[in-house]
Amino acid sequence: MENSQISKLLKQLKSGYLLPALSPVVMKLVELASDEKSSSMDLVSQIEKDPPLAARLLRLANSAFFSFREPVSTLNQAVVRIGFNRLRVMALSISLRDTFPMGKIGPLNYEKFWTVSLYRALISKSLADIFKNSNPDEAFVAGLLHEIGLLIFFDIFIKGKNEEISLDLESTEDLLAWEKDKYSLDHRQIGGIALTYWNFPENIVLCQQADRTSARNREQAALVQICEQAETLSKFMFVKSLDFDSVYNEVENFTGLTREMINDILIYTFEKVEEIAVSLSVEVDKEKDLLAIMEKANHALVRISERMTTQEISPERRDPPSFASLEERGGDVRHVLYAVAHEIRNPLLAVGGFAKRLSDSLDPSSRGGKYVQMILREASRLEMVLAEMTDTERKSTSQ
Repeated sequence: MENSQISKLLKQLKSGYLLPALSPVVMKLVELASDEKSSSMDLVSQIEKDPPLAARLLRLANSAFFSFREPVSTLNQAVVRIGFNRLRVMALSISLRDTFPMGKIGPLNYEKFWTVSLYRALISKSLADIFKNSNPDEAFVAGLLHEIGLLIFFDIFIKGKNEEISLDLESTEDLLAWEKDKYSLDHRQIGGIALTYWNFPENIVLCQQADRTSARNREQAALVQICEQAETLSKFMFVKSLDFDSVYNEVENFTGLTREMINDILIYTFEKVEEIAVSLSVEVDKEKDLLAIMEKANHALVRISERMTTQEISPERRDPPSFASLEERGGDVRHVLYAVAHEIRNPLLAVGGFAKRLSDSLDPSSRGGKYVQMILREASRLEMVLAEMTDTERKSTSQ
C-alpha cells in the first residue's frame, strides 16, 4: 500500500474509525473506575445495567484467578475484591471478547485465537508471579490481548478475500513479516492503536511493540518480555511440529528459569484454564489440549529412540560431537556415546520431567493419566538404555 493510504488508515484507526465499538456500559464503567471520586456503589449501579457482565464479573471474583477462599455473593463485594483498576481492564477484556464472533471465517479461527490467547494470558500471569517484576493482573491482560490487533487486521484487509495465509499464530514472527511486506503495517501496530483508543494502561499497550528495547523503563520492558516468553511457552500446546527440548532451551537461556519451574508454569496453566475460560466465554477443551502436548512428548521419545538405535558407527572422528557431524562422517564408539549424552540426555530429561510433573496432577485412570504413564515408562526405559550404554563404555575404557 502507498504511504498516503497507510497514513490515512492510521489516522482513521486513531480516531476510532474501523475499530469495533465496545459496550457503552463498559466504556462508562472504565470512566468511573478511572475517576478517583467514584465509589464502589457507583460502579455497581453501572454494572447492574448489563446483567451478563455482572454475572461474569461475579464468577471471575470467585474464580481461581484471585485465589480467595471466601466466596462473594454481591456485586459490591466483587468490586471491592477485584479492585477498581483490575475491574477496568477485566471489564474491557470481557467486552473485547464479546465484540468478536466465534467460529471460523476464512483463514481465521476465532475459537482457536481466544484459546491460544487465554493460555498465553495464564502463562504471562504465572511468569509475573515468579519474577515479581510486573503486575500479574496486567500480565494476564497483556497476554490475553497480545494479538488482538490480528482480529481488526483481518476485518480490514483479509476478510472476504482469497488470501493464502495461515492465521493460527503458530509463527507470529512470520505472520507479522508477511503483513508488513504486503500491507506496509502489521497487526501489532493496529493492536497498539486500538488498545490506546480503548484506554488500556500504557504498560499493556507497549506489549504490542515487537521490539523489547522500545519500552521506556525496566517495569515496562519486563512486561514486554513476559508476553514474548508466554508466546514461546504456548508453542507446547499449539505448534504442530515442535522440537520439545528447544522450547525449554529458549526460555531457560532467556529467563534463567529451570525446567522444573517451566513445568510448574505449564501445570498451573492447565489447572486454571477451564475456570477462567468460563468467565471470559472462551471455549477450552483441556483434555484435548493436554493430549496434544503429550502427543508431542511421545513423538519426541520416538525420535530419541530412533536416534539411539539407528546410529551408524565408523572408526575415524575427532570433531566436537553432534549427530549432524556423525551422520556426515561417522565416529568411534566413545564419540558416538558422547554425542548421545550431548544430544539425547537433555531432551530425554525434558520429556521425562514434564511427564512426571503432569502425572502428579492427573487421575491415573483417566485417558490423559494412562497416556502420561505410558510416556513415563518409555522415558524411563530410554534413560536405562542410555545409562547402560555409557556405563559399559566407561568400564571398557578404564580397564
